[in-house]
Amino acid sequence: TTKASDSMSSFSFIHAADLHLGSPFQGLAMKDAAVAEMFMEASRRAFTALVNQAIDRNVDFLLIAGDVYDGDWKDNKIGLFFNREVARLDRAGIPVFLLKGNHDAESVITKTITLPQNVREFPVNKPGTFTLNRLKVALHGQGFAERSATENLARGYPPPQPGWFNIGVLHTSLTGREPHAPYAPCSVEDLRSRGYDYWALGHVHDYEVVSDNPPIIFPGNLQGRSIREQGAKGAVLVSVEDGTVTHERMITDSARFAQK
Repeated sequence: TTKASDSMSSFSFIHAADLHLGSPFQGLAMKDAAVAEMFMEASRRAFTALVNQAIDRNVDFLLIAGDVYDGDWKDNKIGLFFNREVARLDRAGIPVFLLKGNHDAESVITKTITLPQNVREFPVNKPGTFTLNRLKVALHGQGFAERSATENLARGYPPPQPGWFNIGVLHTSLTGREPHAPYAPCSVEDLRSRGYDYWALGHVHDYEVVSDNPPIIFPGNLQGRSIREQGAKGAVLVSVEDGTVTHERMITDSARFAQK
């Protein structure tokens, strides 16, 4: 737990990343098409489960820290699926803040589908800030314009809004997390130096609480994509009560890889 300003309201949000919708499971498809199909279906079901949880728990907003899609694909189906699910959140009055990751940057499809009005996308050419005035929450983030981002994006993030709850959203490998490509490299110190109350990271597929003060968290992906990604997968539910932050894992996967 960590302390922010005392005058803040109480609210909750879900921090997810690396949905990789439309992941082709190519290696798996060659070995067993039915199993590959099951995992493709599982990645969609995991996102549906996430939306259900957001609505059931009546969270104040949903954050997706990059890689909604898995690069380009041949048809619009997966984009339309994402839209349908996000529209359910729109009807429930839950805003969605979306950051483009390395896989989204190369996806042409994102340019052809108009997202529902509850979705706000962080800019890719410079950091941008969204504010939720009712909650006194400021969200700062910069998405990827290109497939790879080799510079330290975190250093360009703006100073925190005084007296508000400040969240940094970043798709990064930090100082390196094998086997993930070294994107938007930065140190934990770079993040801490911004003075934010929570860092919502994406890109690394394992759940990891990098720091507790302030919380700097990789939620991992919603659904395992290969035998290298074993164990439970999901997102993080974050609750803020009078400036004190607590977080817990929410498991969303519906198929799991394991080794005997």
